[in-house]
Amino acid sequence: MTSVLYDAPGPRARRRSLIISIVGVIAIVGGLVALVMGLAAPRVLPNGAESPGLLDGSRWDIFLDVQIWRLIGEGLLATLRMAGVAAVFAIIVGILFSFGRSANSRWIRLPSTVLLEFFRGMPVLLMILFILLVLGVEPFWAGTSALAIYNGAIIGEALRAGIQALPAGQRESGLALGLTRLRTRFIIEFPQAFRQMLPIIIAQLVVLLKDTALAYIVGYPELLRTTTTYIANYVGNRYMFSLFFVALAIYLVMNLILSWVARFVARRSGPKLGKTGPETPTVLDGPDGVKAAAESSWGSGHPN
Repeated sequence: MTSVLYDAPGPRARRRSLIISIVGVIAIVGGLVALVMGLAAPRVLPNGAESPGLLDGSRWDIFLDVQIWRLIGEGLLATLRMAGVAAVFAIIVGILFSFGRSANSRWIRLPSTVLLEFFRGMPVLLMILFILLVLGVEPFWAGTSALAIYNGAIIGEALRAGIQALPAGQRESGLALGLTRLRTRFIIEFPQAFRQMLPIIIAQLVVLLKDTALAYIVGYPELLRTTTTYIANYVGNRYMFSLFFVALAIYLVMNLILSWVARFVARRSGPKLGKTGPETPTVLDGPDGVKAAAESSWGSGHPN
């Protein structure tokens, strides 16, 4: 099959590509082997004494203790608790920002724009410290509030873009039915925009989950602080690398799961909008189509 983007590679190009692929694989495998050997090599301390390598079994025996895993589990639950609460508030903040940024009144639109750009431009860590020091709240609410505001601002921009990307006939048909602009936005435009932007929203929640580690600086006992500070102080710095590696693996698993969910949602949501079919929602222009969509969303005979 001939590609429409570029010519099919000839024998020399295929051979060159194969050689480059083989060299690349060898380089990657060699790098991994060198990394493992370097980690397994004995450590030379400043006083000249030797200590076992980072992969030595004596640096991993603490994970045979159930108490260590219980402490790690408590840190993981603290991380998920902050991420879950912040995600809920981030979506709420994002919805408010999306409506404020797209409001017809400039007295609402301009302040919303200023606040959104301000929150998007402020580092999350600085926001956490500001909330903690100025408002005097607990570390949990300092981290949760900062994560909700920052990620809510980004989600709000995504939702606003989704609303603006809808066909103009959606809004016009809602107004033709006698709906107010606000009810048209809530009943007709927002559900479609939220479905289109859902993969982006989930991807942003992955970022939110990773950013919970920033609460480390204010003393919140999330996963990173629990493993690399509390447990390390209890068992000694000898196990710092193994604890760090376990925390890294847990973060990686959580983020991979959320990323898989985002890809799954992306395949089943945004790109299908506007296609007809028995299992695919259809974007219909005209009063009849919008009325049907409103009735389907609200389960009533007429939006009014």
